[in-house]
Amino acid sequence: MRGADALSPIRVLIAEDEAHLGAILEQFMTARGFQVRIVRDGKSALELLRSEAFDVALLDVVMPELDGLEVLRLVREEPLPPEIIVITGNGTIETAIAALKLGAYDFLSKPYRMAEIEVLVRRAWEKRMLARDNHHMQSRLRRAAPALTFVTQYAPLRAVLAMVEKVAPSTSPVLVTGESGTGKDLIARLLHAHGSNPDGPFVDLNCAALAEALLETELFGVEKGAFPGADQRKLGLFELAAGGTLYLDNIGELDLRLQAKLLRALETGSFFRVGGTQKVEVNVRVIASSTLDLSRMVQAEAFRDDLLHRINTIRIALPPLRDRVVDVPLLAQHFLEQFGSPVPRLSDDAVTVLERYRWPGNARELRNVMERASLLAADGTVSAADLPLGADVGAGARPTPVMTLSLAELERRHIAEILDRCQWHQGQAAELLGISPKTLYRKIREYGFKRPAGRGDKA
Repeated sequence: MRGADALSPIRVLIAEDEAHLGAILEQFMTARGFQVRIVRDGKSALELLRSEAFDVALLDVVMPELDGLEVLRLVREEPLPPEIIVITGNGTIETAIAALKLGAYDFLSKPYRMAEIEVLVRRAWEKRMLARDNHHMQSRLRRAAPALTFVTQYAPLRAVLAMVEKVAPSTSPVLVTGESGTGKDLIARLLHAHGSNPDGPFVDLNCAALAEALLETELFGVEKGAFPGADQRKLGLFELAAGGTLYLDNIGELDLRLQAKLLRALETGSFFRVGGTQKVEVNVRVIASSTLDLSRMVQAEAFRDDLLHRINTIRIALPPLRDRVVDVPLLAQHFLEQFGSPVPRLSDDAVTVLERYRWPGNARELRNVMERASLLAADGTVSAADLPLGADVGAGARPTPVMTLSLAELERRHIAEILDRCQWHQGQAAELLGISPKTLYRKIREYGFKRPAGRGDKA
């Protein structure tokens, strides 16, 4: 990373209200190979530092509009700010201490030698490069994990994965659709890992997990003083994902007003923080996912048609696990390898039960079932008795005739079964079902479920 930066000139901003001194300093720095911009007042310095990327800034303390220390304070609130060297003609210990407390790299009094300025700027640049290298290294360590793999031998899904690898280097938005638990999150991470900037940030947001009032500030950030309680600037996920990927899970849960703001951000590559007047420009790839039929939501005027067209540039549809029966034993053994030590094996009757079950919770449900089974396995073998899938899929039984039931009835029965299995622990049930606790609460009311006597509230 630093090798690439070393090929580019160090970008320096000079904020000096004395025109003659500023011109001399600009000429000297340019001759030394620096890329220099110069302004004459604090307000212009602040605007330029917010709109362009600099490595080092030289700020005079006494300037029109805003003084150098105020510019320093405001700039240090920005993400990845440049290193600041404060310069003053009336150097005092108090001013130096104030500058260093505000985060200045160093403090310099006039008159100074040009060679001294050059040395300080190069040292400040070195510090900035080390800090940035450390940031990237920490990001890589956080992402250090076993290689992402989508376990399948189902031919149609392997074709989908081939398309994922093909479109990953693109910066176009991607919409991933499929039932809950089919692997949409994994596809989003694969797109990022094989994308043009895999070392960039991967930031995800479950749009169904937050109240509508919080989603806007979470996405776009908020300026200090925008509303009561906003006592400092907060960066939104769009800014935190700059140079990488923003993954919006359950995008159909966004309200229409927020959909409009998201559309503008996608079209222009810029937005305003809540309560802000300074436009923020970012380069982010957006991946969205949904378990809902967004086309039907458009017809019902619950989702914007123009936003759907914008995020649907590339669409990846994932099949449910019940259509991938060939993958069930393969996935089951894969999950056992994650949980068991030594790894249990699947008995023939267990494989039969697994293949006959309909898996309404898809791979996520299978993973939870195998985690439980690995704990119950006797003599290193998972048998049918270790699988809590109901007697109707036991050895020798025929699959449940689900085609005679409506989708709503299937959903009702499945939610009831999961609630009972979790002893009405709604947090665990929501995780197993792959939905938010808010959605589960709505479903409980919709289907008129009543908590069994003797089971207290659990969340």
